[in-house]
Amino acid sequence: MEKDISTAILSAWTQKLQAATASDLIIAGAGPSGLICAAELARKGYAITIIEKNLAPGGGMWGGAMLFNEIVVPNAALPILEAYKISYKQVSKELYTADSCEATSALIYQASSSGAKIFNAICVEDVIVTENRVTGVVINWAPVYERGMQVDPLCLEAGAVLDATGHPCEIVSILTAKNHFQLTDGKSSVLYERSLNAKMGEKAAVEHTAEVFPGLFVCGMAACGVSGSNRMGPIFGGMLLSGMKAAKLIAEALEA
Repeated sequence: MEKDISTAILSAWTQKLQAATASDLIIAGAGPSGLICAAELARKGYAITIIEKNLAPGGGMWGGAMLFNEIVVPNAALPILEAYKISYKQVSKELYTADSCEATSALIYQASSSGAKIFNAICVEDVIVTENRVTGVVINWAPVYERGMQVDPLCLEAGAVLDATGHPCEIVSILTAKNHFQLTDGKSSVLYERSLNAKMGEKAAVEHTAEVFPGLFVCGMAACGVSGSNRMGPIFGGMLLSGMKAAKLIAEALEA
């Protein structure tokens, strides 16, 4: 029986990985904006692969604020909570609270049940660049990469790549540091985020969700980081709306 259990796991996992060697979209980072984008596009029939370096998908939403597991969502993102069946409470004219564990679990479930493939404990260590366009990612086990072990990676190809890695903007940082490319707005490097300003950060997360290099998009806190905008703390409307915008932009690009 032990052999059968191991064989079943190995067979199912390798089939999943083989299917992910060519995707419509690869999302680096399974935080709220990446999960929203994945769910929206997977429902439309796109092949979506999510690479998450941590053991648990969900990004920074799990912990709420300072481990008080509640998050705040403004009016503008309320339709997303309702569409994803996340319960909430109104606390002021413009703000609502939601349980961070329920909200995070709902986003993971919606992305996964819609067909997106999530690979956890794996990191993106490089990108594939073909004719000045990002055409995929280079992956390795997260513990292997973090310990600096000399183990060669595998490659996954895609029609587009989304940097949803949050504060570090890891994918855009890799692209600019290794290749010295200019981004579409003329920058040659990541500016990284400014100090906390919830109102400005919420706005920037959506405004700067964009294609920053051919084939490479950013969303959520990575959008704030690449553009040098403010962070916003435990208010998540901008993150959710950014994921929705990213899905729309990427769908348009894949259909072009």
